[in-house]
Amino acid sequence: MSMIRLATRRSPLALLQAELVRASLLAHGVEAELVLIETSGDRKHDVPLSTLGGQGVFAIEIQRALLRGEADVAVHSAKDLPSQCPEGLAISCVPERRDAADVLVGRSLAGLGPGATVATGSPRRRALLLERRPDIRVVELRGNMAKRLATPGHDGVDAIVAAAAALERMGEQEKIAERLDPSWFVPQVGQGTLALEARTDDDTTHALLAKINDEDAMTALRTERAFLRELGAGCSVPAGAFARVDDDVIELHAVMIGIDGSTSVRSSLLGNHPEQLGQELAIELRDELGGDALPGWDRS
Repeated sequence: MSMIRLATRRSPLALLQAELVRASLLAHGVEAELVLIETSGDRKHDVPLSTLGGQGVFAIEIQRALLRGEADVAVHSAKDLPSQCPEGLAISCVPERRDAADVLVGRSLAGLGPGATVATGSPRRRALLLERRPDIRVVELRGNMAKRLATPGHDGVDAIVAAAAALERMGEQEKIAERLDPSWFVPQVGQGTLALEARTDDDTTHALLAKINDEDAMTALRTERAFLRELGAGCSVPAGAFARVDDDVIELHAVMIGIDGSTSVRSSLLGNHPEQLGQELAIELRDELGGDALPGWDRS
């Protein structure tokens, strides 16, 4: 039986995701062992992600371990990845995608009274909440998922925003107060998706990962990442994109929004070529803005 090494963060959710990948591989006759890596994002769990540098803080140490040959595969939450893979690495496999939507835990949007407090560490989630409910207060949220789920009802926080997929994987769906419709609360690029990264010259590992690859999920992720890549920005920018694939037709929805939620642009496109479609929609939204038109928007 073949054996590969899976590098993963040490957080409980990351370990659970890596175990799911290991179980999927084992079902296809491939054994795997976990290589645990502590990332800078995990070490500095009380520092806002925007201060740490956004995307990459949960990935770079894992990618370096992969390039050093300490593991064969990096198991990432796709939404944590920068839009470009480091030289020598590529996303080799995307297993079946879970629900990409965001959810509220604690109270529903309608159940939040004027001046209620919602916690999130995501500029995109903050802006989308304020777009729909400018009367609420949004505060910073960090920590592992268990700590986040315990936040509502404490320290004046009425609700938090989380990823539906995370709660599904943890078996905590009963804590969802409301699923936020992705048609307006557009998800982060790659949300609900695991991205398995491998060295570009490791043909053996690519062949083993192909056993658990979901072609539609891979196509959707390629499309969304092309959108992000064209923007030239990471998760510190209030933007989201969500692709669906049906009979080889890709439908891509995207949003760019000011940090205070006061201004936004949304659009969607249909196409067959992932990279081209993502790039075209990013250009369309950026052109509609006419440059740096959104509050808090900075392409530098």
